[in-house]
Amino acid sequence: MARPSMLIALGALAAATVACAPVDETATTAAASPTSSTACTKDQLTLVNQGKLTIGTDKPAFEPWFKDDDPANGQGFESAVAYAVAGELGFDRDEVQWETVKFDTAFAPGEKRFDFDINQVSITPDRAKAVDFSNGYYTVKQSVVTLGDGKFAGAASLAELKDAKIGVQVGTTALDAVKSVIQPSAEPNVYNEQIDSINALKNEQIDALVLDLPTAFYVTAAQVEGSKIVGQFGATGETPEEFGLVMEKGSGLKSCVDKAVDKLKSNGDLDKIEQQWLSEAAGAPELK
Repeated sequence: MARPSMLIALGALAAATVACAPVDETATTAAASPTSSTACTKDQLTLVNQGKLTIGTDKPAFEPWFKDDDPANGQGFESAVAYAVAGELGFDRDEVQWETVKFDTAFAPGEKRFDFDINQVSITPDRAKAVDFSNGYYTVKQSVVTLGDGKFAGAASLAELKDAKIGVQVGTTALDAVKSVIQPSAEPNVYNEQIDSINALKNEQIDALVLDLPTAFYVTAAQVEGSKIVGQFGATGETPEEFGLVMEKGSGLKSCVDKAVDKLKSNGDLDKIEQQWLSEAAGAPELK
């Protein structure tokens, strides 16, 4: 996902209001895969700094993706994911080092100063021409934002939003999500620009704003004073937008990183990390 310009300025969110479909597996295929299980042990990996796993991200590193602007503390969703992947690759915490990398620089063509970068970067075909992506470690969800004292601020389920006046931005996955999942009684108000939808919420022309969760964190923190995230939900019937770990094009690490991500998915660890940092700590409960 391409970040909204205001988020690039803060170096925080990587969510765009217009979601992009994940790239086909063929578009992100890296160099030759390891030929044996031992090829993914840390002493067999080709690293930027041998003996250390170097992970890139932007600065400042904002919540809930990181905590206290310190990627190395293991707190926040992406810090926790990064260390979980490192652990699967055989690295202890003291064998991980962090490199400051601007958001746009991470997926620009050229040699990288990191083994992989984690910074809410959506997997897209265009970006995959310049870098390799891991399998997705996070599927972007939709969220409901209201004013703190709004009529629907206390909604605890999707059914409770049926009668809400809902606003969305045109061309985003949020519009499909509202129609297919919430199915409100009235057609949602559709706005050409995100700022128009935000002003509609501020002026109480709508009861709720539906947008992707990463953008909602920014809206509630910096754009609409006194607003809150009522909750989050997964959309159906559409190709999900996913965040991927970024690697240099042709990286020999890709297959090993993919294996690490896939294992964290299959054993439930990624779900636990998401629940801890993007639901409980971030105050965005699941709406069902």
